[in-house]
Amino acid sequence: MKATSLLVAGVLSAVVHAVHAVHAADGIADPLPGTEVGDIERGRLIVANRQLGLCLLCHSGPFPDEPFQGNLAPDLSGAGERSSAAQLRQRIVDPGRINPATIMPAYFKADGLSQVAPQYRGKTILTAQQVEDVVAYLQTLRTPLAPQPKERP
Repeated sequence: MKATSLLVAGVLSAVVHAVHAVHAADGIADPLPGTEVGDIERGRLIVANRQLGLCLLCHSGPFPDEPFQGNLAPDLSGAGERSSAAQLRQRIVDPGRINPATIMPAYFKADGLSQVAPQYRGKTILTAQQVEDVVAYLQTLRTPLAPQPKERP
């Protein structure tokens, strides 16, 4: 069991280091290693899930059925217009690289963190695939166009 844990930790560390190698100027250009194309519906479920993503703890967004949305961070509505997939991926993986003072957790970082409970050390909050799913979903969030006045006949 201990050998398996060490192997998993080693693989995870290699993946995280590989992720940091493909950073663009303000984003992670390539999908995370070992992932498939992000699934929009799975991404939406992660963002709205108060046990897994916890996004709505700080963010609000286009979730009319979700009460008590946060107001500490930007509204997710329009996220796909404001940010590229690379920028969104970076902000999910390790937002501290963009803003060292951020309160947003690094969802796909296991090294260099402080105040992590022993049972969570060496683990990421989301898997690489879950990050890609969330990026795919956030890319669909566009600001709706304002209704246009109807033309009179």
